Amino acid sequence: MISHASPSTRQSRRRSPLCDNPHANKLTVHILAAVAQHEREMIAQRTKDALQAAKARGVVLGNPKLDDVRDRAVASVRADADRFAKNVAPIIHEIQSSGVASHRAIARSLNARGVATARGGQWTAVQVGSILRRVVMTSL
Repeated sequence: MISHASPSTRQSRRRSPLCDNPHANKLTVHILAAVAQHEREMIAQRTKDALQAAKARGVVLGNPKLDDVRDRAVASVRADADRFAKNVAPIIHEIQSSGVASHRAIARSLNARGVATARGGQWTAVQVGSILRRVVMTSL
């Protein structure tokens, strides 16, 4: 039988030795995998049992102040976005005053000037529109 596999494909089919036991055969590897699977199942069962016991004792699981934490996180993200919009708005207004009107053209101009987005990426028309809306909303 003629093999049509490339040399790199044939190499990838070779059995690679285990790092900690280079002399292990298929049976040894199979046994080790079965033991590892059994241990994973035992850990999962112990965790489920412990959580059930904690609930039975009346322990409140999770973060009881989740709403407060979420509200603070949202406020922080919003404040960061407002701050970024306030910083980039003058650049956008300068571009607009030079006669550039469309959001896409403003985005191209921001990218050409090397102005990074809040996450360090390239500007798009949607992002320019969002900044302009945010600036209008915060100035009201």
